[in-house]
Amino acid sequence: MLNPSKVMESITVKLNQNLIPDQIQRLQQQIEFMIEIDKLKQISRKTILTDRSREENSAEHSWHIAIAVFLFSEYAQDQKIDWCRVIKMLLVHDLVEIDAGDTYCYDDQGRQDQDRREQQAAERIFKILPPDQSRSFRALWDEFENRNTPESKYANALDRFQPFLQNYVTKGQIWRKNNITRRQVKDRMQPVFDGAPLLWNLVKLFIDDAVQKNYLAE
Repeated sequence: MLNPSKVMESITVKLNQNLIPDQIQRLQQQIEFMIEIDKLKQISRKTILTDRSREENSAEHSWHIAIAVFLFSEYAQDQKIDWCRVIKMLLVHDLVEIDAGDTYCYDDQGRQDQDRREQQAAERIFKILPPDQSRSFRALWDEFENRNTPESKYANALDRFQPFLQNYVTKGQIWRKNNITRRQVKDRMQPVFDGAPLLWNLVKLFIDDAVQKNYLAE
């Protein structure tokens, strides 16, 4: 496996010739972080691609919902939110899965220690960065988790809507495999109501249709 520290050691000499010491350390940390987060591409999720060929990875999930921020912006509960901050939040929030893995949202046993695992991951991963960026990235992650700002409510709405839509389009393949019920999905999707109520109306229609088509258990 690629070791970010070893990669940086190999270019330190060249950096020393062109940058002052403070710049060298900062750039080393930023490059190390960039290499570290590449691991997110290796984390599989319990959501399959719309062509049903394979599970998506967490990096693909993050890209997909980042696009959704401005695609569905007209449906946000608060139209005065900082859209750029929402995108940043969604690109950062799953980085903890590098260490903690993706916990299936309907896995009650796995969710029991999910918060502990993800908090530990956030502590390690964001500390790779220079202190100012470490604080900034961690603040975005905490804001998403706490869901107490208009930006975080909209971000959470999209984070729930994206896999829901893929589950519906793939005829509930993963739902059916895990015997997921209408009530489980409806409870899981509640943040959509808080952050994007018009999308919530669509969610309810899709849930009813999914039950009728046996994608979901009653």
